[in-house]
This record gives sequence, C-alpha cells and structure tokens, in this order.
Amino acid sequence: MKPFTKSEAIIVSLIFLIVFSVTSLGLKTSLRRARDAGRVSDLGTLTDALLTFYEDYGFFPPSEEGKIKMCKGKNFDSVLAQMKEDKEFDFGKLESALRICEWGSDSLSDILDDTGLVYLERIPIDPRDGQGMKFLYLSNTRHFQVYAYLEGEDEEAGYNEKIVARNLFCGIEICSFGKSSGETPLDKSIEDYEEELDRLRTGK
Repeated sequence: MKPFTKSEAIIVSLIFLIVFSVTSLGLKTSLRRARDAGRVSDLGTLTDALLTFYEDYGFFPPSEEGKIKMCKGKNFDSVLAQMKEDKEFDFGKLESALRICEWGSDSLSDILDDTGLVYLERIPIDPRDGQGMKFLYLSNTRHFQVYAYLEGEDEEAGYNEKIVARNLFCGIEICSFGKSSGETPLDKSIEDYEEELDRLRTGK
C-alpha cells in the first residue's frame, strides 16, 4: 500500500479532528440537556413532596440559607418533650429544634414520628453541585418557591426570563427555572405576593 504523502496525512488528520470536534460537541450538548432535564424532574418531585407535607402538617417547611429547614436538630427530642406538655402548638419552639436539611443527603420525613411517612427518601441535589450550582428554596411556611439554573438557558423548555430578572443566585449562577406552591408566582418575592393578596382582600 502506498504511504500517505505529507499533504495527504495533514488532510486526513484535519478530517479526524473535525469529526472528533463535532462528536464531542454533540456529546456535551446531550449531557447538558440530560442534566437540565434532571433538574426539572427533581424540582417537580420535590414540589410534590412538599405539597404532600403541607396536607399533613398544614404548613410548608421553612427555609434558611436557601435550603429546607425541616431536619431534626440535636435538641429536637428535648424540645418535643416540652411541646407535648404545652396546651397550644408553638411553631417557633418547633423551629428552634430544627436544622437545615442538606441537598442530596437528608430526607424529608415525618419528624414527629420516626416510623411515619417519608415524603422524600433523599432531597435532590443539583447534578453540578460540586461545581457550585445549587438549588434554591424559599419559604415562609405559607408559600414556597424552589429554583434551579438551566445550563441550556433559553434553549431549554422551562427557562423563564422573569425568574432571571429577579437575579436570584442558584449557587454561582442566576436561577432561570422554578416551581412553587399553588398560585405563588415565581417572578416576585413571597413577601411581595402576600402584600398583593392583602391589597386585593382589603381593597387598599
């Protein structure tokens, strides 16, 4: 077989380089879309769990540092024992016995009954949490919003420019997708939404 000339070898190398680049780009795009699809699915699963939690407890888990605060703290058992002696339920006392739940490791469960319902075996975590991308959870116990950053940005279904305009940080990136309780909007704060509801009720 006749060996390649120098110019032919260069042409073949360039062809292989182009094919590799195109294949690599397609693979990166597929992986990115898979991560974004996972984010959308995870926030949907989390929303369903939070709504079920609300049906049982009558409130949504509070938030702290952009995370769910509904895991047992070190003083939980002693505080719970005190609460059982109280005539009325004191949410503030309960919250003082709670700690932040970590994305990807803690579960969302019935904290008052260890043998009870587990709403979510493991609270989801952003697939690129290690690279600084995070989910963001906001709640005042009456309403909640949970957000994520979509890497594909406006190429992805669910990308919301109004969420982007809020300039909320999902880790190192600006949040661009979200889910919420009921009719709670995603393009304004929960506080602003409640003020709006109050104005509608009072007519002021």
